[in-house]
Amino acid sequence: MYVAYPYGYRYTFTPVWATSSAEALELIKTAVQGERNDEVFYDSLIKMSPDANQAAIITSIRNDERGHNQMFRQMYKDLTGQEITGISSEPVETVTSYLAGLQKAFQGELAAVEKYRKIWFGLPYGIYKDTVWGIILDEQKHADKYNNLITYNLPR
Repeated sequence: MYVAYPYGYRYTFTPVWATSSAEALELIKTAVQGERNDEVFYDSLIKMSPDANQAAIITSIRNDERGHNQMFRQMYKDLTGQEITGISSEPVETVTSYLAGLQKAFQGELAAVEKYRKIWFGLPYGIYKDTVWGIILDEQKHADKYNNLITYNLPR
C-alpha cells in the first residue's frame, strides 16, 4: 500500500546511517584513497586472471573505479573549494591467490556500498547525491561480477 505524506512531513526518527555534511566530506576524502587502492589492487588481479574474459571483466571494474575517484575529487572541490591532497602512494596489500583476491575484492565492494550510503545521506539533494547514487549502483554491480567470478573459479 502506498502512503502519501503531506509536503513538509518530518520523520520522528533518525536513521542509524544518518550523516552530517562534514562527515560526508571526510568520507569523500577516504573514498578517494579507497578508489585509488582498488584500482591498483585490481591491476594485480588483472595480471593474475586465468583468461582474457575474466581480465576484461576486472578491467571494466577498474576503469569504473578510476571514474569514481575523479567524481569524488570533483564533488569535494565543488563543495569545499579545495583539492583533495595527501593521497598515499604506499603499496596496496596484495594476495598470492587469484580466488583469494576475488574474495577480497568482493568484500571491498560491499564495504564501499556501506561507506557511500553514508556519504549519500550527508549530501544535499541534487547532482552530488545523484552522482553518489550512481556510484553505489556501480559498486553493487561490481560485487555481483566478483561474486560470479568467485563462483566460476571455485574448485570443482
